[in-house]
Amino acid sequence: MIAPLIFTGQAIELLDQNRLPDEVIYETCQTAEEVAAAIRELKVRGAPLIGIAAAFGLALAVKHYKGAPEQLESYFLKYKSLLAATRPTAVNLFWALGRMEEVFRQYEKQGISWLQEALIKTAEDILAQDIKINQAIGDHGEKLLKENSRILTICNAGALATGGYGTALGVIRTAHRQGKISQVWACETRPVLQGSRLTVWELMQDKIPVTLITDSMAGYIMQLNLVDAVIAGADRIAANGDTANKIGTYTLAVLADYHHIPFYIAAPHSTVDVNIETGSQIPIEERSHLEIKQFRGINLTVPEASVFNPAFDVTPQQLIAGIITESGIINPPFQKNIRQHLMQIRGGER
Repeated sequence: MIAPLIFTGQAIELLDQNRLPDEVIYETCQTAEEVAAAIRELKVRGAPLIGIAAAFGLALAVKHYKGAPEQLESYFLKYKSLLAATRPTAVNLFWALGRMEEVFRQYEKQGISWLQEALIKTAEDILAQDIKINQAIGDHGEKLLKENSRILTICNAGALATGGYGTALGVIRTAHRQGKISQVWACETRPVLQGSRLTVWELMQDKIPVTLITDSMAGYIMQLNLVDAVIAGADRIAANGDTANKIGTYTLAVLADYHHIPFYIAAPHSTVDVNIETGSQIPIEERSHLEIKQFRGINLTVPEASVFNPAFDVTPQQLIAGIITESGIINPPFQKNIRQHLMQIRGGER
């Protein structure tokens, strides 16, 4: 299984996803600043993995703390804010940092060594739980697919975007083990090509049949009746089911709806933000214009060209056939069923 993040006890080793598929290189991050930079620069990406990396970043910050006890809280909150500012759309980031703060509040009066150990253990638990959660998502999601299914996906919602198994690709991975997958269509995912660089590479590692297409070919593939389902991951799901994911996901949902193809979202409970009522409230990150104007330093257009580069779009809930979670499928109507589902699972926690 691909390990995108490895904790060594003193640092984390992050698989530099900007180097894939040409090179498999791990980068050592010993400080919260280094982890934050890796997240901002997309060396580590994918909503669940961003949260996991940030949790370890915060644990490392406290592990290296040398100041006075009375300044520890402000130190902790400074680094929490640093990590929170890296990617505004992915709610798993804020969920993981919130969980780390809960542990900080619980142990801050018990001494620095207790606190350091508790924070590291919590980050390790988040990583281990993520893999189990993704495997459960795969188990539930594969039941939606028939024999010889042809699945279309966008971006990378696999092992590289999570603790090591995947959400959308977790469903595909499990279904393939059940002999249900005959074809995966991977959209290249402009502008930084997570589909062509990461998803194709990852699926080929597992010998899952995959064919790369440009994003603009998806409609034609559907028109040719070559797609049985579309499965995408998510960076944030609003209380009504509206879902933010990699830019281009909304387009696939519209095309799938027109061609009467089921469109599914695969995501853990931590991606659901019940504090946001609709997708219009989800903050959409706009990234560097150079991601569109250049690729690995090569100009793709006129250097002075005007650019708009939102990293995500929002798919309205009415285009989603179901949300695949670790505890089962949430079906429409989402406004009622998401809250009901989470209340049952969390025992009224939210």
